[in-house]
This record gives sequence, C-alpha cells and structure tokens, in this order.
Amino acid sequence: MAFRPLHDRVLVRRIEGDEKTSGGIIIPDTAKEKPQEGEIIAVGSGVRDDQGALKPLDVKAGDRVLFGKWSGTEVKIDGEDLLIMKESDILGVIG
Repeated sequence: MAFRPLHDRVLVRRIEGDEKTSGGIIIPDTAKEKPQEGEIIAVGSGVRDDQGALKPLDVKAGDRVLFGKWSGTEVKIDGEDLLIMKESDILGVIG
C-alpha cells in the first residue's frame, strides 16, 4: 500500500472484538458495536506550530490505540476498510 496521511492525520485498522460474550453467547454481526481499538498503519509528518516549526506526532505505526466511537472517516484502500483520523481523535495508546 502506498498511502501516507497528511499533516496530523493517521491511518488506523480496526481491531475486531470478541464474537462471544464471557457466558458463551455468540453475538451476531448486526448486534456488534464497532470496535474502538485499532492499530496505526501510517502517520502523517506532523503539524506546524505558530512559529512554523514541524511538531511530530506522538504516535507511530504499529501502536495500538483507543479512539472515540464516531471518530475518523472510513475509507477503503486495497480492499481493506480503514479509518483516517486526526491525532487529537485518539484517546490513548495501549501498552
């Protein structure tokens, strides 16, 4: 894939949640919520501050992150469903 997000945007692949509850009940696709956890695939170069200096992003490719339920824009790249979002939409890094 030859895609690089611009500025303070990141490209995220959702990490799918469990398909069963702890009690063993299988959750159908129609009842599942969209996962709020993902892996960063690519990051932009950063954002410019008031003096024009480039401030790099705090996240990097390979980081597992949590993001808001309605964060980002869904895109399809090379047949894969991905999200493009601003770094500010990311709530935190896991691990």
